[in-house]
Amino acid sequence: MMEEELAPVQRWAVKLEYDGTGLVGWQRQKSGLSVQSLLEEAAARLANNRPVSSITAGRTDSGVHALAQVAHLDFPADVRFSRHSVREGLSYHLKPHNVVVLDAAQVDTDWSARFSAIWRSYQYRILNRRSRPTLLAGQVWHVKSTLDVEKMQEAANILVGSHDFTSFRAVACQAHSPMRTLDQLEVSRHGDEVIVFAKARSFLHHQVRNMVGTLKLVGIGAWQPERVADALEARNRCAAGPTAPPEGLYLNGVGYDPDPFD
Repeated sequence: MMEEELAPVQRWAVKLEYDGTGLVGWQRQKSGLSVQSLLEEAAARLANNRPVSSITAGRTDSGVHALAQVAHLDFPADVRFSRHSVREGLSYHLKPHNVVVLDAAQVDTDWSARFSAIWRSYQYRILNRRSRPTLLAGQVWHVKSTLDVEKMQEAANILVGSHDFTSFRAVACQAHSPMRTLDQLEVSRHGDEVIVFAKARSFLHHQVRNMVGTLKLVGIGAWQPERVADALEARNRCAAGPTAPPEGLYLNGVGYDPDPFD
């Protein structure tokens, strides 16, 4: 009887939480620590020091955090794991960095963390008080002037739906099209914090941070909400507000159908 032929790799989906402070973002860079390099190095140690490649659902920039980012790893087929051993083993080898694996699931090799995703969500945290942050330093954008959340939501409603988001994407954005469909953009206050929540199938480079920077102008009264419509229509990055700093941004979650982690 012939032995069953092994697939060249076994693919595992992993859900990650990390503090982006001091990291250069997701993507491996020529210098500096990236989430990708840390994860792949941890995975290689599980795979008996053999290289393991990874793909993520969404790249994050330097200083950006994640509550539930998803990536997939291609391990050699002859190394056997359980869900527990992948989650705990990767988390162990990621020490002492502030990156941890929340969950893991084996998936088919045609499943992709990036291309199988049906939505992504982000939240942006603004500390809205006079005093500077101490415990939340590096985790929020500090805005001293009182923000009018109702006006910000009025402006946010203008951006929901399918639009050309040229005015809200980075000049260096490499996406082929500026068209995106924004499913949700909600602004809420929780004590001294103002949270901006955004959800879409995909986002342009810096789109969330550029939208937040624009909404902040509305919140402090520098812009009226209708000016956001003018900025959107202009299809010119110079027409919108500044880019909010990275430390307030969190990749909140990634959706799949079916969800491999269920």
